[in-house]
Amino acid sequence: MTMGRPQPQDVSAVTCLGAGPIGAGWAAFFLATGHDVTSWVLEAEEEEKLRSLVATAWSSLEQLGTTEGASPGQLHVTTDLAAAVAGADFVQESVPEILEVKQAVYADLGRLAPPDVVLCSSTSGLSMSDIQALCPSPERTVTGHPFNPPYLMPLVEIVAGRRTDPDAVAWTAEFFRHVGKAPLVMDREVPGFIATRLQEAIWREALHMIAAGEATVEQIDTAVTNGPGPRWALMGPCMVFHVGGGEGGMAYCLEQFGPALKFPWSRLDAPELTDDLARRLIDGCDAAAPGEDFRTLSAKMNEGLVGVLKARREAGF
Repeated sequence: MTMGRPQPQDVSAVTCLGAGPIGAGWAAFFLATGHDVTSWVLEAEEEEKLRSLVATAWSSLEQLGTTEGASPGQLHVTTDLAAAVAGADFVQESVPEILEVKQAVYADLGRLAPPDVVLCSSTSGLSMSDIQALCPSPERTVTGHPFNPPYLMPLVEIVAGRRTDPDAVAWTAEFFRHVGKAPLVMDREVPGFIATRLQEAIWREALHMIAAGEATVEQIDTAVTNGPGPRWALMGPCMVFHVGGGEGGMAYCLEQFGPALKFPWSRLDAPELTDDLARRLIDGCDAAAPGEDFRTLSAKMNEGLVGVLKARREAGF
């Protein structure tokens, strides 16, 4: 363990950068796991939105169970980056997905954060190799890409940059495991990581079917939520096929269905996002959720996710 870095189980103070849904979601999660959280915001006016998002998340977190003594009252908000990271044991960055912005933040973080404390990015589309380019201590920078909302979804995809110390990656994985996440350490940087690439493959096919008039938004969402969706909450697509092969397992599935991979079902290339296709998507979503705004839909999703996560625990997944 690097001298200036605490043991994962000894982390008490976490700094979260950013007041958006991801930054606020991380703040809520770390509060629920009993940490003192300092959130850095660019403008003082962002504090109200940040605290509102944390309050929304807290009702779901309480249903799942929070650490004894955990409270939103442990949240401190500041616009002073130096003050925000001065006593941090861990830093989770969630500033806008603009490379120049992140590089500038890491140039400051590398100077201001206590030595060896891991600087972790929530980036969903940028590489850590690029983000760490101007950081004076790039060896402690790691990508920790969450799924939204980060206070409920277990997955965190962990990736090193070219100049990241492997010890920082190992420490980050152990820390997230300790706080109850499901860390996935990737072997190398891959555009879109793993989960997002799989998600995008489904999204691409959905766009093709809508553009070709083969299916509506409602039909596609119904197919996923009542078909593969419930199974994927318990097993990934590979294990689902393995179980689906019966006694023969995956070998049987490949023998029986492998040739179908060459059928022209998948379009592979992304369709052109024309004005007409965009309008079909927008109208389809509005029709599927008439009169329901973001807060209503988010609350419904969170309530359902809490139920799914509880069911997974009870089933041993």
